[in-house]
Amino acid sequence: MSDRSPIDRLTAEQLLVAARDAATRAYAPYSSFAVGAALLTEDGSVITGCNVENISYGLTCCAERTAVFTAAAAGHRSIIAIAVTAPRLAAVTPCGACRQVLNEFRPQDGDLIVILDSLAGPEQVPLADLLPRAFDPIEGTGNGVQGTANRF
Repeated sequence: MSDRSPIDRLTAEQLLVAARDAATRAYAPYSSFAVGAALLTEDGSVITGCNVENISYGLTCCAERTAVFTAAAAGHRSIIAIAVTAPRLAAVTPCGACRQVLNEFRPQDGDLIVILDSLAGPEQVPLADLLPRAFDPIEGTGNGVQGTANRF
């Protein structure tokens, strides 16, 4: 579980608004499944991303990774929270690849909060609940086992 406090409701709603706006810019001609994400960095910056599909599906980039890569390119290294939305599906969660990428940029002093766009309003879930036993860049471990990262 997380040792980071939940994001206040106003901030969570603002992030969801930004994520919904980002979803309108998704490039999804093959699946017609638009996704938007908006992340909050430690310095208070909000960075958005949308999914960008490619006819070669493996080259597609999810909204969450688009936002994270944009944040990293701007010099950010710690993400406090990310809101994710898909207009066609309530409370969509990040895929496994996105969860691991998000884990790379979680705060050192706690967990990253994932904000889902549920029908009842913002639903906050600690990333650790979505990605148990993650490869951990902070601890230098993989799959929840000490030292795994150094064995390869």
